Amino acid sequence: MSLSDAIPALLVLADGSAYRGWSFGATGTAIGEIVFNTGMTGYQEVLTDPSYCGQIVIFTYPELGNTGINSEDEESNQPHVKGAIARNICHKPSNWRSTQSLPNYLQQHHIPGIYGIDTRALTRKIRMFGAMNGGISTTILEETELLEMVQAAPNMTGLNLVKEVTTPTVYEWIEATTAPWEFNPEAVAKISETFTVVALDFGVKRNILRRLASYGCRVIVVPADTQPEEILKYNPDGIFLSNGPGDPAAVTEGINTTRALLDSQKPIFGICMGHQILGHALGAETFKLKFGHRGLNQPAGLQERVEITSQNHSFALAPDSLPTATVEISHLNLNDLTVAGVRHKTLPVFSVQYHPEASPGPHDADYLFEQFVLKMQAARQ
Repeated sequence: MSLSDAIPALLVLADGSAYRGWSFGATGTAIGEIVFNTGMTGYQEVLTDPSYCGQIVIFTYPELGNTGINSEDEESNQPHVKGAIARNICHKPSNWRSTQSLPNYLQQHHIPGIYGIDTRALTRKIRMFGAMNGGISTTILEETELLEMVQAAPNMTGLNLVKEVTTPTVYEWIEATTAPWEFNPEAVAKISETFTVVALDFGVKRNILRRLASYGCRVIVVPADTQPEEILKYNPDGIFLSNGPGDPAAVTEGINTTRALLDSQKPIFGICMGHQILGHALGAETFKLKFGHRGLNQPAGLQERVEITSQNHSFALAPDSLPTATVEISHLNLNDLTVAGVRHKTLPVFSVQYHPEASPGPHDADYLFEQFVLKMQAARQ
């Protein structure tokens, strides 16, 4: 597309700063929290990750859309971002799996994007001043008018966005990671039993469910507000707490349910939002990070082992709030030493702040799914 055909677009942040560029995707206006993702690949997984609900994502890699869009790489049934920000856009993808261009995909789902701006400068601003609300528009090109809309939008702190992305009905997930993409066949082959796992859906990614299925789990996905007695009716071998968007402290129904499920002494495994929900259920508190962790190369570890991990979150557990008599830290984010994993000292309960399903990202932490299965195996015996 030549610039003579491009539609002008405006980006305004809550601090009043403005950036002018060009539209890709849908026309219109979108308001959300501006965050950045440093991954060089995986833009489709980012767009369709329910954890990005309510956010406009800056992609720091300078060109977006080269490999197009395909149905296999979607993490949910639709994109959940409010908008997208890029330096350059590829309108004619080149990849054998591609079925659609990125601009056409966003247009189909009514999501606006802006390109042609200095994303490096924008990312530096977010790193310096923190994540803040912003707005993209092709129809409101007057900065003051768009700024008023941005400043009237609610902040992420205190928002329960789980209700916007959780499943409305119970369903069973049976699809495992397909053979060409299976990266841990030896560990998967060792699992000879089938375990029933109830997954509380706070905004779960499909590849998490695939990894559980690959490790021999029959996965029953339930809405986030499902009561503990309903969950226990399935007689699960284990309970999984999924990723999801918004402020974990506001997801009170999930916290209360998890607190009640701890009494069952069944194995519990949490990822991302699930990690934060579990932390609250155990008595800890969370706080909002300045600009969050969103990328594919976040180092995590504790003692002599470092995992390179995929992360996407705005909040973290406050370490001083952890009940040290019953809970211990298993992993730290080695960039800023925030809590990246916890485990109960006596119960088969653990969680991590990062994404071991690695979609997109490295596979260093896939062993955590095997650990969950081994805990269920031990509990069954």
